[in-house]
Amino acid sequence: MNSTTSDHNRVPNEYQSMREYSGGQTMVNNLPYTAMIVLGTIALIVALDKSTWGWITGTLYLIYGIVGVFWIIIFLCPYCVYCGTRSCPCGYGTIAGKLREKQPGKRFGEKFKKHIPVIVPLWVIPILAGAPLIVHSFSWLLLVLLVVFGIDAFVILPLFSTKHGCKQCPQRDSCPWMGRKSKPAST
Repeated sequence: MNSTTSDHNRVPNEYQSMREYSGGQTMVNNLPYTAMIVLGTIALIVALDKSTWGWITGTLYLIYGIVGVFWIIIFLCPYCVYCGTRSCPCGYGTIAGKLREKQPGKRFGEKFKKHIPVIVPLWVIPILAGAPLIVHSFSWLLLVLLVVFGIDAFVILPLFSTKHGCKQCPQRDSCPWMGRKSKPAST
């Protein structure tokens, strides 16, 4: 880093030896989210009998999933100490560093609370759309898609995040999601 870089653009000394992820590792780290978006897209198409509305709905969900990633990259990642580094397990930090200037990490928790709700509907839209249609006109294919979607979205993705990406995150304690889970319960 050059001497003209402001303090909030620097990676703090305690994080300078952070692990860096290869392109292959980054791809693997994104698989649960990618699977959720692909499964949700297919479930919406199948739920609406592969009709024009099914394809439109599925495509809009897919676009929402992609836009959601960039929303996080643009509005949350600049406040992470991983911004501009290859130490972000999902690779967002590298992209964020190219799109936005690094911001003070102390605001990460505030930005997390504000911007994560933007993508939360991705976890429920396919189930809310598909479940009533299973009741109305049962389909094994749709049921299997929704069950696999639910397992990925509510078990695999959170487990993968907490046991891998969040586990070594230097901002884990200030994270509204992990901060609660990483602190011992008071007696």
